[in-house]
Amino acid sequence: MSKIHTTAIVAPGARLGDDVEVGPFCIIGEHAAIGARTRLANNVVIEGHTEIGQDCVIHAFAVLGGAPQHLAYRGEPTRLVVGDRNVIREFVTMHIGTPGGRAITTVGDDGFFMAQAHVAHDCIVRNKVVLAHGATLGGHVVVDDFAIVGGLAAVHQYSRIGRHVNIGGLAAVTKDVIPFGSVWGNHAHLEGLNLVGLKRRGFSREVINDLRAAYRLLFADEGTFQERIEDVSRVFAGSSEVMEIIDFIRAEASRPLCLPHVAD
Repeated sequence: MSKIHTTAIVAPGARLGDDVEVGPFCIIGEHAAIGARTRLANNVVIEGHTEIGQDCVIHAFAVLGGAPQHLAYRGEPTRLVVGDRNVIREFVTMHIGTPGGRAITTVGDDGFFMAQAHVAHDCIVRNKVVLAHGATLGGHVVVDDFAIVGGLAAVHQYSRIGRHVNIGGLAAVTKDVIPFGSVWGNHAHLEGLNLVGLKRRGFSREVINDLRAAYRLLFADEGTFQERIEDVSRVFAGSSEVMEIIDFIRAEASRPLCLPHVAD
């Protein structure tokens, strides 16, 4: 049975899984669905067509499923879907999608969203992502597995953030960031690979060495960028990690690619 505090408001029609805990002064809307064993601390608002997975922990004053901050939105029943085992800290906001976009905002499993982080409409946030304090995603952003967005960093709408990326605090990210990359600055530039993250996550020395060699070749001064892409594709065809970077670069995109800083 769910445990609901007497001061909480749970609308008729809201669906709560087994052993959900709803703390004082929480508000859960009629179109909300909350998975088993998820815990809401206090003053949490779950509104709109929002699905929360199992075993999540949602802290005080988080607002999930709010209307998108988009001038064209007219109250359409778009959605927010949040996966399992996410930790969502104080004052985090996650908005539903827009009809002109995907009509859904999706958050994967095992994420950690620190206080005041924001996930805007139509974003795709995949698994084991960390948004540090005050980190902000604009609309339609895609953040892949294991990415870390530093405190007070902001990611421009439609940008793509690859797997295992590290974004430094206060960075303004206006371009796509390759998998395994590390960026910082305003506007953010690529400063190398996220070597600390790769080591922490158990990537072998051989894989890391291949990524370093491919990075140096890809962003060398010789030849055109397209020629260097072809060279890396040929030399490192057997490395799935390097080819993940190449596939990311070659994919159709709305934003330009984040590149290393070029000294004057």
